[in-house]
Formats: sequence, structure tokens, C-alpha cells
Amino acid sequence: MSLPAIALPGQLLGSSKDYEPGPGTHLHASNVYASLPGRPTTTSSHPPSSKQQQPSKPTLTISRLPSTSPSADVGPVSERVSNTNALPTVGNVVVGRVTKCMMRQVNLAVLVVYNGSGEGKDAGGSSYGGGGEGMVCVDEVQGVVRKEDVRATEKEKVVLGEGFRVGDLVRAVVISLGDQSNYYLSTAKNELGVIMAKSENGNTMYPISWKEFKDPVTGETETRKVAKPF
Repeated sequence: MSLPAIALPGQLLGSSKDYEPGPGTHLHASNVYASLPGRPTTTSSHPPSSKQQQPSKPTLTISRLPSTSPSADVGPVSERVSNTNALPTVGNVVVGRVTKCMMRQVNLAVLVVYNGSGEGKDAGGSSYGGGGEGMVCVDEVQGVVRKEDVRATEKEKVVLGEGFRVGDLVRAVVISLGDQSNYYLSTAKNELGVIMAKSENGNTMYPISWKEFKDPVTGETETRKVAKPF
């Protein structure tokens, strides 16, 4: 399994049989996942000591991309993430941070726009929406997820406060150019929703189901509209 040039929170990076989780990653169900967006790197494994029968596994870490660089020049051109500003269009997958959560809608500050509306491939070869080059939004771009656009079924039962919290990172798709100030977004697919969240105690959580994250320190769980991990 090859590592992606740029990893997003929740993305599968490899098996714990092959890697030790390092800074910026976490271990879940015998797999190593990204905990923050950035470039995956590995440190060399060490030869076995007198007490070890096998060499140690390489440690997998995530390095944050510098926000001041004109581009993140890593990997093939199709996998680069640049900070050339681009406005979303209908069908684009975006990643945004929740800035306000109300009864009828959730407001997001859009951080990254993927210019391909087709499907990409994760580290394990599975498909996910939003293939193509990621464009970092230099200028402020606002999006809205309305209550009826959170999921495809049982829309009347949606409680936004149970699906999103301020500060969450959300993967969504643009469904309408909306009004003059906001793009209309949807999370009504399994691979869309919250990809990174912190607990009330400030710890980065990991997903344990389609509707729950778990705090690895306290063991407490919190509800979210969880995006299916890559």
C-alpha cells in the first residue's frame, strides 16, 4: 500500500503490521489513520537489538503543509494541493471548518476545494468523492449545510447539534451556488460529513461508527454525522 502525497483527517494510511503510529496519526482497528491534513512521512526502521527478534517497524507521521508557501510541491501534479484561490462550482467536493451551528443550518468556512467532481482513490484503492487537485481557499469562502441536506433519509429526524460542532472539519459537496454570500453544501452521502473533531476536553477524536467519535484519552463518545473513513 503506497502512501498518498497529501492525507486528509480520517484517511487510511496503512496497517499497524507495517507502521507504528506517530505524530499526526492514530491507531484504530489495527490500521493507522491520519489525524490531521498534511504530508505523510516515515522514519527508517531500526535493525533488531539483542532483545528483539525482528527489526522495528517504520514510524508514520503527518507533517502539516506550510500555510505561507505558494504551493505544496509534492507528488504528481494531479495530487498537489496549491493555495491558488479558486471558487467552488456545483459538484466540487470541499473541506471546511464549522463556524456556527444553528437549528436550521450549519455554517462552514471552506478551506479546500477539489476541482475534480469525479472519484479518487484512497491508500487502499477504495473510491471516494473529490478526486483531482485540491485548491486552498486564500480568500474567505462561506458555505451552508441546511438541515434537509445533512443526510439522504429520515431528514425530519436530523438534529444539527448532534451531527456537528463548532470547529469540526467537514467534507461536503457543493449542490448549489446559493445566494450572494453562501454556497449550499450537502453531506448526504456516506463518505461526506465530519472527518475530524475534537472532544469537549480538547482531544482529537477518532470515528467508531457512522454517528460517533471517541475521545482516546477519556474514552467518552460524542455524536457526529461521521464521514466514512477512507
